[in-house]
Order: sequence, then structure tokens, then C-alpha cells
Amino acid sequence: VRTWEASEELILRTYSLIGLRADVDFMLWRIAFDPLCFQSMEASIRRSRLGAYLTQVHSLLSMQRRSPYVNKMKGAGEGLELLPGEGKYLFVYPFTKTRAWYRLSPHARQGMMDEHIAASAPFKGVSLNSSYSYGIDDQDFVVAFDSDYPQEFVDLVGRLRYTEASLYTQRDTPMFTCAKASIDAILAQLANVD
Repeated sequence: VRTWEASEELILRTYSLIGLRADVDFMLWRIAFDPLCFQSMEASIRRSRLGAYLTQVHSLLSMQRRSPYVNKMKGAGEGLELLPGEGKYLFVYPFTKTRAWYRLSPHARQGMMDEHIAASAPFKGVSLNSSYSYGIDDQDFVVAFDSDYPQEFVDLVGRLRYTEASLYTQRDTPMFTCAKASIDAILAQLANVD
């Protein structure tokens, strides 16, 4: 992992889930132009001494593209830049819309997303990173929220449950609550070493 942290081929952020989720101990958030970087990195990890003890339980593959819903409203952001690892916590989940969502007119979807964006506006301590998975993984999107404040994220998600767009959510689990940590800190947690 240390070799990849210094690589110019990808951006790597490491997170601990120890004590936060029963089936996952750590997460690697990897961003690259070429998905084959992920294969190379995974092969390197599996060949390592620790690799024999690891099982990859989840993998969420997605790509960045401009959202069709932002920039239509003041304060909605640019919709393309990905700013990984800005907060102490990262909240990640796969997200799939219902087929009925895609049958709505663009105008109807835009109105619902405008409401969704407006409902998110008061939560300044939470940054959204959305990416698209159409055709390359099981979900439609991978959604990642950066924040220093878990309570603010809980309040944000609670508020979004009341928006009309949430009626068209087919799946938004499993949810991963991740704490930013260096790879050395994660290895120490796994080895029970201080």
C-alpha cells in the first residue's frame, strides 16, 4: 500500500472501520484514470504477507462525470471535482434509483433534485462526492460524504428522507462509516499494537 500511496497513477485514501462495522476492518478509497491500476494494486496486496489473511468483502467501482442536476441552482457546486479525504470521516454507500425515476421527464427529475440540493444546503460541514457506476458495477452510483461531524451527516440523511426524490431510491445499503487513518495506524489496530 505504501508504494501506491506515493504513486502518481492514483489517489489513495485509507480508512479504518474497526469497531464501526462488523464485516469490514478497513477501506481503501482509490481514484485513478485507469481501472487496471486497481487490479495491479489488489494483486500486490494479495502477494503481501498480510494478503493471505485478507478477504475483499465489498468493492464499489464507479467513474466520475458531471452531474446533470448541479449548476442549475445557485450554490449547487460544480459537480465534477472530486475532493477525497477532506474530513475525519467518510460515509460511503452504493446507490440505485428505481426504474420509475428514469421514466420521469427531465424537468420532473430536475425539480426533485433541486429540492434535494436545497435540503442539503444547511449542512455545510458535509461534502458530497458522487460517481457513476452504470454498466460497470451493480449500483447506479457510489455516494461518499466527507465530514468531521457524524451527527451532521445523520441530520442530513434524515432531512433527505423527506424529499420527493427519496421515493425513487431502490437501494442505499450497505452503509460504510469510515474513520480516516494512516495505513500504519490501521495495521497497528489489526495487530493490536500501540
